[in-house]
Amino acid sequence: MRLGLALGYWGRGPDPDHVALAQEAERLGYDSVWTAEAWGSDAFTPLTWIAAQTSTIKLGTAVAQMAARSPVTTAMHALTLDHLSGGRMTLGLGLSGPQVVEGWYGRPFPKSPLTATREYVDVIRQVLRREGPVALDGRFHAHPYRGADGTGLGKALKPITHPLRAELPVLLGAEGPKNIAQTARIADGWLPLYWSPMRTDVYEASLAEAPDGFMVAPMARAKVCDDVAEGLLPVKAMLGFYIGGMGHSARNFHAELMARMGFESEARRIQELFLAGRREEAVLAVPDSFADEISLVGPRERIAERLELWRKGPVTDLLVLAPDRHTLRVLAELNG
Repeated sequence: MRLGLALGYWGRGPDPDHVALAQEAERLGYDSVWTAEAWGSDAFTPLTWIAAQTSTIKLGTAVAQMAARSPVTTAMHALTLDHLSGGRMTLGLGLSGPQVVEGWYGRPFPKSPLTATREYVDVIRQVLRREGPVALDGRFHAHPYRGADGTGLGKALKPITHPLRAELPVLLGAEGPKNIAQTARIADGWLPLYWSPMRTDVYEASLAEAPDGFMVAPMARAKVCDDVAEGLLPVKAMLGFYIGGMGHSARNFHAELMARMGFESEARRIQELFLAGRREEAVLAVPDSFADEISLVGPRERIAERLELWRKGPVTDLLVLAPDRHTLRVLAELNG
């Protein structure tokens, strides 16, 4: 199981320690470093900044949002950064949800998310393989565009720049069973949002068609500390925000996932509290047991025992949210 460093997206401003953390992860033998985006900082600019100040560590987006860019624009970002970094780029994509897609990006959330994702990946593959002009008569992505409001003058094109790697890895963030199953068919890997090594049966059917070499790369917050309950507080804060606030009460993919993992009533309660403005109570309502399953928190010996559970399942890459060097170093030592 390879280790990756997940930096997430910025909060109020850039984290001045991100480059140094990436450099430390590279020195410790971490395989990859990952950036993200929501509705603030973008994923590609910080990753380029890190690429310029590292030399061997792989670079990934976990995730770049599909609604933010047309698929050819995303492919241009990926092939450009792959060239500049000497072939270190991995493209992780996510569809997000209706609140973000329509509220922030000002676009309709696709009525058929599976089709929209499949078309998006198809276009990216065509750009990267450069076997001919990009052509797709898609429901959501048409190349050339032939809509009634167009000029009809669009011409199918292939990229001027020759991509460094035709098979640059494309990973998808997916939560629903059908979406995960499609990911196993069309992508090179999957970026689970929550992963419990104790509940791998939740995903077993969806991953049945995954080919050899398919990446399973979940994120997990890690913290070496003496007090487990205190160490879990940032995990619970994250879960309270995602489950309570990242979606509508009637359409929240994160809450639905938590319910499928056996915590349906708890997920509903977190939503109720968060949407009522009782955010601190929503965080406290997150069960310690759930937060603990999806993270690596506690003394070194405890983390060593729990890390063995992660190794036994299908996880190929553990993307660690660990904002301190001591935890990064301990995990590198324990992972061998």
